[in-house]
Parts: sequence; C-alpha cells; structure tokens
Amino acid sequence: MKIKALTLALAMIAMTSVTFAQTKTPEINKRQHNQQERIARGIDSGQLNAKETARLENREAKIQADKKTAKADGVVTKKEKAKLNREENKTSKAIYKQKHDAQKSN
Repeated sequence: MKIKALTLALAMIAMTSVTFAQTKTPEINKRQHNQQERIARGIDSGQLNAKETARLENREAKIQADKKTAKADGVVTKKEKAKLNREENKTSKAIYKQKHDAQKSN
C-alpha cells in the first residue's frame, strides 16, 4: 500500500514538473512578430523589392524552424535561446540594410 502511495506521489510530482517545463519563448515570438511588421511596412512603402522580401521571409522561416527544433525536446535551453536571439539580431540588421539600400520596388 505504501509503495502504491509513493508511486502515485512520484507520478504526480513528475507530471507537475512537466507542466512547469513548458517551452515558452515569448520574447522570440514578439521579435518575430515585430520583424514581420517591419518587412510588411517595407513592402508597403516600396523600400523592399520582391527579391529582398523573399530573402528576408526565408530568414524568418529558418528562425521559425530552428525555434520548432529547439522546442521539440520540451525545453528551450539558454544556449538555444542565445542562438535564436543571434539569428533574430542578424535578421533585424538585414531588414534595416535592405530597407535603406538604393534598391526600390517596381
């Protein structure tokens, strides 16, 4: 009887631990949303042409895929978050560079 109670208690603790280990990445989600808006504004203003837009969208898709991979095991580690953050930084710089170059949409 004590073994059943102990096993049940351990199972409850394990399930609670899984609940707390959810893979939340709100800062990355927010950055992705902001960057998508920046790309959209660049398209609307004519600062981005189709080729530049496609390139930037591909970068965003890669970040999304990397985020999905990081979440696959149920935990996004500090190292994975740092990698995603570096990718977001590079994409942010690319958006700025593409929006402020001499190329315009037709």
